[in-house]
Amino acid sequence: MCVVILSALLLLFNLEWIKANATMTNTTRNKLPNIIILLADDMGFDDVSFRGGREFLTPNIDALAYHGRILDRLYAPPMCTPSRGALLSGKYPIHTGTQHFVISNEEPWALSLNTTLMPEIFRNAGYSTNLIGKWHLGFARPEYTPTHRGFDYHYGYWGAYIDYYSRRSKMPADNYSMGYDFRRNMEPECADRNVYVTDLLTNEAERLIKEQPTKQKPLFLMLSHLAPHTANLKEPLQAPQDELSKFVHIKDPNRRKYAAMVSRLDQSVGRIVSALASTEQLENSIVIFYSDNGGPSVGMFANTGSNWPLKGQKNTPWEGGVRVAGAIWSPLLEARGNLFTQPIYVGDFLPTLAHAAGIELPESLKLDGIDLWPQLSGSKDAAHVPREILHNLDDVWQVSSLMLGQWKYVNGTTSTGQYDNLLTYRELDDLDPRGRRYVVEVRNSPTSKALSRFDLQRLTQSRVNILGRSATVRCGDLQRGCNALLEECLYDLTEDPCEQNNLVYSERHAEVLLALRQRVHQLRAGALMPANRPKVRYSDPGLHECTWDSFEVKEAGKVRLQCDYQELPCNGK
Repeated sequence: MCVVILSALLLLFNLEWIKANATMTNTTRNKLPNIIILLADDMGFDDVSFRGGREFLTPNIDALAYHGRILDRLYAPPMCTPSRGALLSGKYPIHTGTQHFVISNEEPWALSLNTTLMPEIFRNAGYSTNLIGKWHLGFARPEYTPTHRGFDYHYGYWGAYIDYYSRRSKMPADNYSMGYDFRRNMEPECADRNVYVTDLLTNEAERLIKEQPTKQKPLFLMLSHLAPHTANLKEPLQAPQDELSKFVHIKDPNRRKYAAMVSRLDQSVGRIVSALASTEQLENSIVIFYSDNGGPSVGMFANTGSNWPLKGQKNTPWEGGVRVAGAIWSPLLEARGNLFTQPIYVGDFLPTLAHAAGIELPESLKLDGIDLWPQLSGSKDAAHVPREILHNLDDVWQVSSLMLGQWKYVNGTTSTGQYDNLLTYRELDDLDPRGRRYVVEVRNSPTSKALSRFDLQRLTQSRVNILGRSATVRCGDLQRGCNALLEECLYDLTEDPCEQNNLVYSERHAEVLLALRQRVHQLRAGALMPANRPKVRYSDPGLHECTWDSFEVKEAGKVRLQCDYQELPCNGK
């Protein structure tokens, strides 16, 4: 019986997908839209104030959401490398070998060179393709790096994270040296010393946007921020003093720094939208903001990010790790000012944006992502496409997590289960004073000022209240918990978005459980082996003039570093 149910579910998915794709039009073929993806790193699900929190405000991000569409159920793999790989490849991590952990700077592997990436596809369609900021998909060989993987231009860093001012990083494990990690294309870039990196990346993105009209090409821009990811262990949270002074109402000094980091990120969103407006490019742009995974509230790389009211965090199979904050805006969207409740996976962005640009994708790509442009760009009442999303399938750590329609199945967990609960609560005392005039703050943001001219209706208190209520996640009461170390877990996310009632022992749901279990087995049969490789000592920046470099080349150690840093020795002092 479970096979029959599974077959019926999968058939329904295929039929709905075919129906959706049959409605494709070529309205954007003659004028390809600019694609701008603004990516936060390790930002918590509840750390955007459009969700209702008032501990600190994100008026520009909120304006993008209110004038566009809140991506209410946007899902991503729960860690940096798998998430970025899924975005750029349109595939589940099990189909690119990135399903187990991230690529540490000392490891000689990368996202498979056999995988065609989004920038390659858009460049072949005539786009200028640009990455500003973080890569984190491998750099041991030159061919692994961004400008060899479809980006015409890269300005930023190759590895996992850097210091917000010195742009250096030291991996937390073993005794590796401190290394400089910032480049313009393939060459180390050392100008603008001690500029806060969120501002540095935004400055470069603004420059590209302002120069774009002279290139006679549509723009593909991925601004992949460091914020609010932690920096080195010695000083993990960093923000400019002028930003910190805005959040003296927050008692926890780490949370205060985090708020300042997010605030600067929010201002970056405003600056990017303003740059598009000032160059008259908004009329033909699609702007997406989202976080690569849930926030790490506690533990390694903790930044105090809040995923409330969802349980779990980064690197867990729970909603707090995989359901992320996101929004999209474009004049091409019919139902702006509405919640987009269709489940969407970051791997869906490749086929969805390709449709928006009139790019036909060959079946040989074998994507796991599906085209949701008809739903995104259509009416607010557009029918949902039943969606399968594989969150985790890691046979090294023995973790599997699958969403199929309204059902979610979890078997196994990470970190011995210590992050499997609700880890944060919404602050009710340390409230941002600006929250008393919240709607005015949003309306006065650079983003709202730029986007409001595309709206027929004013952004009123009533509109904001309606969207806020729609975006509220209501958990209900804890009924039957689940210890994923000892038992399987099954949830109905329609009724139980906070994963509080394990249905695995319900006879009424036995066939659903068997169907999801069977689907995990099918997916496992088609999974690649994890591509992870052990760390190598010759990657150490101390062998490469204190720089994280492509360490698997014959001439390793001969980088051309011209940073006049008195304090640049690799000991990190």
